[in-house]
Amino acid sequence: MVRYKKSEEKRKQILYAAFQALSGQGYDAVTLQMIADHAQVSKGVVHYYFASKEAVLIELLEWLTSRIYLKEHEAVREQETAAGKLAAYIGSAFVSPEKNRAFYRVYLDFLARASRIPAYREINQRFYDNCTSISTEILLLGQKEGMVSPHLSAEQTAPQIRALIDGCLIQWLMTDEDALHETYRQSCEEAVRKLLGI
Repeated sequence: MVRYKKSEEKRKQILYAAFQALSGQGYDAVTLQMIADHAQVSKGVVHYYFASKEAVLIELLEWLTSRIYLKEHEAVREQETAAGKLAAYIGSAFVSPEKNRAFYRVYLDFLARASRIPAYREINQRFYDNCTSISTEILLLGQKEGMVSPHLSAEQTAPQIRALIDGCLIQWLMTDEDALHETYRQSCEEAVRKLLGI
């Protein structure tokens, strides 16, 4: 049991190192040696856990998107009203300038390749399906509370909520202005509220 725990910790250490390397250097520039250097282990240790750079990156995308979904899901679950859940969802997506910048630099690199690499596309689809489930929960509760327009279809509207969140965060990223992070969060919340007819 102790050995298994250490093995999992080492895998996470390597994945976090891959995240740091991608965030700093970009997808094309990153090598297994860079990942090993960031993890402060030998290249052989990385090879022990992962067969190739591609294997590291596939698991990294799965790990990143799963962690983000779980954090957002937990934030939403702690709220009881649709308004509270919506604010928690957007607030947990707009976590901080530093964390959002690091994530979206890496995530956009993956998205650029998702149309050509089926494994990336499948992982991203699972992530968006999970995001849609959060949005659906908020929308349906809002309709039950009489806050959200009853004419909206969860199937059509729920995916648009994540599209607005990602769109606002990507636009913020392109400004390269940390001070505008909160402005974009507010704009995002206003846009989602308008979409829901609140």
